[in-house]
Amino acid sequence: MLLEDKSINIEDFSVVDLFCGVGGLTHGFVKENFKVEAGIDFDNSCKYAFEKNNNAKFYHEDITDVTSEQLNAKFDQTKRKILVGCAPCQPFSIYNSRSSNKNKIKTQDEKWKLLYSFARLIEETLPDIVSMENVPLLVTFDKGKVFNDFVEKLKENNYHVSWSVVNAQDFGVAQRRKRLLLLASRLGDIKLIDKTVQNNKYTTVKDAIGHLPIIEDGISHPNDMLHRARKLNDLNKKRIQATKEGGSWKDWDESLWLECHKKESGKSFRSVYGRMKWDDVAPTMTTYCTGLGNGRFGHPQQDRAISLREAAIFQSFPENYDFIDPSKPMSSPAIARQIGNAVPVELGVAIAKSIKQHLQEINNRQ
Repeated sequence: MLLEDKSINIEDFSVVDLFCGVGGLTHGFVKENFKVEAGIDFDNSCKYAFEKNNNAKFYHEDITDVTSEQLNAKFDQTKRKILVGCAPCQPFSIYNSRSSNKNKIKTQDEKWKLLYSFARLIEETLPDIVSMENVPLLVTFDKGKVFNDFVEKLKENNYHVSWSVVNAQDFGVAQRRKRLLLLASRLGDIKLIDKTVQNNKYTTVKDAIGHLPIIEDGISHPNDMLHRARKLNDLNKKRIQATKEGGSWKDWDESLWLECHKKESGKSFRSVYGRMKWDDVAPTMTTYCTGLGNGRFGHPQQDRAISLREAAIFQSFPENYDFIDPSKPMSSPAIARQIGNAVPVELGVAIAKSIKQHLQEINNRQ
């Protein structure tokens, strides 16, 4: 679609989110008043939260099987197209990048092919603007082949491409989370907006969750079922009680140590069973972010791990974001996975603002 002699605005665009999950990236676009038509994801458990909070249609589909005709049908046919997404990043994790696992990755793990499916759909549908979010290790995984192939496919189809590795804390997310953000446009040069946080004035743990009511482990707050922390056994209760704010298992008496802590190889895992600090950002939220033994996920003050609601807030979801489908039994592990896998909403906002800036620059050149 060629540019006409008139301004182009966000109202001229229809957005579809591949690998949408529960809608972190989508919600960033919604906050910036873009119209997201649909989200596609292989995890059907994300359907309720995605649709409930974003006024968009969820499609339970495998991206590798989606045709260009099927994807095009999900856009508003009267508008220009924006295609965004975050392919699952497990193949590019630090663990999977170790040399001892390379052959295993190549023969057993085919999730990296999702990025090639993403590139295929771009080539076949030619959206005006594309955004891709992933882990920084994608840039160097397999000597950069997967990422470089993706970028080259964009350039072959006349996209202007820019990418950068950013830390979510620089865009108002109360979390230390490094991500790769790529933007591409057939309309002209495009780039990510500047950091929105200046002079290291990050949103801290206290800023984000300090106002929430006190809860005990294993018990949901009566006014918010998502404000629930995992139940701790007696031993883990003693461990968290022995951990100071910002501390870890290093604070414990040796009687509380795990067997791995007694080995030389285990002494480097300082974050395991750790507490957060009130005046710092949270660590990276993972799919196991509500487990005390899975990282520095202990509440700074209360003797428990963080709740599901607190994890969602660290991912910059609004406090009223609804994750719990009332027609089904609540599954805390499933919701923790959904939250940990999500694109932080405020990173979605930064991407949407970058596209707004891009459109304004185009209009200014006309």
